[in-house]
Amino acid sequence: MVLSRTVELTVPPDAPKVRLDVWIVSATGLSRTLLCRDDTVITVNGELAKRSSVARAGSFVRISYTQEVFEDIEPEDIALDVIYEDSDILVINKPQGMVVHPAAGNHSGTLVNALAARYGREFVESMSPDEEEDFTRPGIVHRLDKDTSGVMVVALNPKSHSALASQFAAHTVSKTYIAICRGQFMPRSGTVSTNIARDGRDRKRFCAVQSGGRSALTEYNVIEQYARHAYCSVSILTGRTHQIRVHMSSIGHPVLGDAVYARRDPEFPDATLMLHARRLEIDHPSTGERMTFSSPVPERFTSVLRRLESAEGRA
Repeated sequence: MVLSRTVELTVPPDAPKVRLDVWIVSATGLSRTLLCRDDTVITVNGELAKRSSVARAGSFVRISYTQEVFEDIEPEDIALDVIYEDSDILVINKPQGMVVHPAAGNHSGTLVNALAARYGREFVESMSPDEEEDFTRPGIVHRLDKDTSGVMVVALNPKSHSALASQFAAHTVSKTYIAICRGQFMPRSGTVSTNIARDGRDRKRFCAVQSGGRSALTEYNVIEQYARHAYCSVSILTGRTHQIRVHMSSIGHPVLGDAVYARRDPEFPDATLMLHARRLEIDHPSTGERMTFSSPVPERFTSVLRRLESAEGRA
């Protein structure tokens, strides 16, 4: 069940001049993670406001967000491909097709269900935030789409969750993906910088816009160019929903197998989403050590690349 929630309040005369999101967190107890979500809307005096704007005395602030609520999270014995694990974090290679957390239409078979079985209900309860937040995502500090595979980190205690969430919010985490995209790139490396907003005609889609929405920055580099496709390395400096898929589609090079942002490729009509989180760099939440984790190139990639090498050749 998805609940819509709204918090309304006025900035008092004696409020310090700080960022709006900092003031909201201190005044309401809502987390910065929730404020950063794509479906959270903040207005000041009836106008859309940036989280980085200043909280000004006398301003009327309204925060609207959604909360997915389930009565219980059932533990499920789902095997996880573990890359690294200690008392603070778990790093996994998420398979394509796995949903990260329970949501409408996906109440079971998720990563969270697997975590509940691996660490017990005590883990779920200890990682569940207060009633004002979404408590169906214990330990989850970032997501990969259902059909995106690759490296994910999970927090195993509240302290680690807070530290990792702060890194993601501050964009100090390094995330590198590989993708097979359509078309010939000219130039073969570049940056895509737009805002990303929810599509007004289809709530399940997002689109690149020049105003409104939230800023997003993507860097790409062609590893291998073929006649009609390209094997690319993609880094995101922000973490917007569907960011890579939206940005690559916006420049005319949609990700192969993307059923939402691209038409079916006649050469690969049965291709699934060719997007994989290859590498993740974080600061360990307890030691501060910079750590790099990577996952192997999936078989679905190597299979398509072999076909491209044979059928199209390198351009």
